[in-house]
Amino acid sequence: MESADRRRTPARAGRSNRERTEGTRRALLDAARALFVARGYADTSTPDVVAAAGVTRGALYHHFADKRELFRQVLEAEAEAVREAILAAAPAALPARAALLRGAEAYLDSMTVPGRTRLLLIDAPAVLGAEQALAIDEANAGSALQEGLAEALGDANVDIAALARLLSAGFDRAALEIDAGADAMRVRETMVWLLRRMLD
Repeated sequence: MESADRRRTPARAGRSNRERTEGTRRALLDAARALFVARGYADTSTPDVVAAAGVTRGALYHHFADKRELFRQVLEAEAEAVREAILAAAPAALPARAALLRGAEAYLDSMTVPGRTRLLLIDAPAVLGAEQALAIDEANAGSALQEGLAEALGDANVDIAALARLLSAGFDRAALEIDAGADAMRVRETMVWLLRRMLD
């Protein structure tokens, strides 16, 4: 019995260490996100993030190479949250066109999370460059849009990837309009109208 207990102890310790490690990483990401939104990337320092997260500088550099890498991972988490919202709103059981329209609405709703539009659409290209910012989008909301268009348009003679990029730019502009104070309902209705016209 004693040897069995001894065998179980390392496993329990391993799980505890993993949980602590993930908790530290999550605290750093949460603190960084709040500071990047409140102050912007340039005016947020790694000591600021460490202090807000309540961890050591060593812990930060254990998880992230530098501030830019920390910022990139904040962006990836935001982009993944947007994709998850789109997929949740457009389950596979829905007809393809209805799923595309629901996904479009979900994108705009998800982008109203405070700070998200600034992070993904303003700060991301400024800090990481347009190419990296686009790659993050295309791996998340962009890919969901392209998949939805492919399903909804079927055999239509159109470059789906190019169409997805153009529509994505339109949706991003709509999100920026809403973030700047435009009537969210009108903007959303306009984007859905545009999609319906395209599908018809």
